[in-house]
Amino acid sequence: MTEPTAPMSEEVAEKEAARLIHDAYQPAHYRDDSPLPQYGTTPPVPQPGRPPMSAKAVDDTARMIGASVVIATTGGATTAVLWASGYANPAVVACVFGAPTVLVLAISRLLRSAKPEPEVHQHFHGPVTNQTTHSRTNGVWARTNNQK
Repeated sequence: MTEPTAPMSEEVAEKEAARLIHDAYQPAHYRDDSPLPQYGTTPPVPQPGRPPMSAKAVDDTARMIGASVVIATTGGATTAVLWASGYANPAVVACVFGAPTVLVLAISRLLRSAKPEPEVHQHFHGPVTNQTTHSRTNGVWARTNNQK
């Protein structure tokens, strides 16, 4: 059992209330003041959040997430329509919903192949030497002898 304590004076109570109010409205600060090592064998520490990626990887990730939402929404609506109708022909459904996908894939492949290859010019300066190497492979264990 704890013994009852004497009541606080009015002045002490006001100071304590002011301190509590001040602490309640201050943002919490967390700081690690431990000294940083100059060098050493400290292992890496996993950081919170997504791992660092290239800009292309970030763009591709966002594109895939957006496409998956569209695909899930379309698939859910299609499933609801088919379930509600009760007598959908699977071949017709495959043609109706598969044809746009095939068309988009074909157009994207066509556009990708229509892009011209960049013309590359390489210029080398310096002495050129030609070497002929004779190679002979023989034996069960396939030993190769290269001779100049």
